[in-house]
Amino acid sequence: MNLADMLTYADIGQLSRIANHYQCDCNGNSKHELIQSILQRIGRREFLEQNVEDMSMEDLRFLNALLFDGRRHFSLEELVACAQHSRFTDDAREKENPRDVISRFRQRGWLFQGMTQNTRYLYEVPEDLKRRFREVLERRFMAGMIALGEEPSIYREEPDLLSEDLLLFLRYIRDHEVPLNNEGVMYRRNQQQLLEALHVAEPLVGKGWRFGYGRRFKDYPNRMSLLYDYATQSRLIQENLDSLILTSAGESFLLEERREPMMQFVLFWLRLYKGPIPNLLSLVYWTLHCCREWVSLASLFRNLSPLIKPFFYDSSESIFEERIIRMLLHLGMVRIGDNGQGEKYIQTTPFGRTAVHKLTKE
Repeated sequence: MNLADMLTYADIGQLSRIANHYQCDCNGNSKHELIQSILQRIGRREFLEQNVEDMSMEDLRFLNALLFDGRRHFSLEELVACAQHSRFTDDAREKENPRDVISRFRQRGWLFQGMTQNTRYLYEVPEDLKRRFREVLERRFMAGMIALGEEPSIYREEPDLLSEDLLLFLRYIRDHEVPLNNEGVMYRRNQQQLLEALHVAEPLVGKGWRFGYGRRFKDYPNRMSLLYDYATQSRLIQENLDSLILTSAGESFLLEERREPMMQFVLFWLRLYKGPIPNLLSLVYWTLHCCREWVSLASLFRNLSPLIKPFFYDSSESIFEERIIRMLLHLGMVRIGDNGQGEKYIQTTPFGRTAVHKLTKE
């Protein structure tokens, strides 16, 4: 439902509160005049841009979360949780009651209570406002990008390599005895052999805390752990008491030389990583939209870092570099280049453009 429809269903009390917030000059006793005044005020592009510019970072994160949540309707408890996730530190400003954030969005006419019997206790953002807010935020982020203006001297991309390496991974397990230690983990010798067989090299995991990004993330390198967890989830491999073996499904997969669509890896990665990075989909969206042309990776981080919440041992920068950008490269959604002077640049691949379109149903 669009803003005009929601204003029509709203009672005159709510309309008056919205009109007063925007200092609309109209007859407060006329519902028609109230609606027209509000639509004229909110309808101006520069007005929404100024409102976004004046927002606190907490309100901006809350708005960003609402724009990329797949649900059309939210309970009050879900909105409160969303507002709490938007607070990254414990300073005085962020001790504000989350319900005050929700009230502020209702007062601005950006969040409405449901109109039907089934949605009367739920809340919704007008669909046309969602589209316009995305456009405003995209212009804001794009304004901060530093473009290269040409193709970098060297660049790297990994189209379909995960799909090919899944076959190599399964083939290695079929052709070798792969013993597991008491914790169900491959011995380092086998890990090293497997990594040497794959297209993308990674260092073995050293000492230190690793958790949050998948079942076997603590035991294996980032990309390899994604492959391992995907194969486990798809029931292509099985951990016995002391060894790793192919399942019958894994044997059939190899026999048919199946190529898993890269989109399946993308969807799996999003499910796996959205626990520690709740707003991951929005970060992927902004990354891929801001990088249609070659842009500086440093400028991309400067613009998106306020949206990235640290996760225990992971800083905002390490989440951006290792958990998002590096994985987008492995997933074939971006390419990373170098201008020959040590500066890194990033560009969305054709598959990345197609994937983000499917993910956000634009």
